[in-house]
Amino acid sequence: MHAWRECHELALGVYKVTKTFPSDERYGLTSQLRRAAFSSAVNIVEGSSRKGRKEFRRFLDISLSSLTEVGYALRFAKEAGLLEDDVWRDLNDRQNRARFLTWQLYRALGGGGGPPPTSTNPRPPSTIS
Repeated sequence: MHAWRECHELALGVYKVTKTFPSDERYGLTSQLRRAAFSSAVNIVEGSSRKGRKEFRRFLDISLSSLTEVGYALRFAKEAGLLEDDVWRDLNDRQNRARFLTWQLYRALGGGGGPPPTSTNPRPPSTIS
């Protein structure tokens, strides 16, 4: 399953890079980012063992939500100075591929129409100076 593989690689990458985060982030951003990345892969695994397409799609929906969460957490980490641009770019690209492949699998199982979810990195105006 290509979607699972990409989510799995994303989770491994997140675990590796968050080892460099400050220790005071251990129970905050580090934990949140790791759980969301792991959730993206584990929900595909769990959903694939369920009976019927509807159940599998439900777990893929959770995986997609987790991937969106990862996208925002990565952006936050980058803007907070915890990720270098090249590391962020690599992980963000992987997150986008994982989200696209998971969406394709979701659609193949009869869920949702239309294009894949949009980027998880919108550019709202900053209100912080």
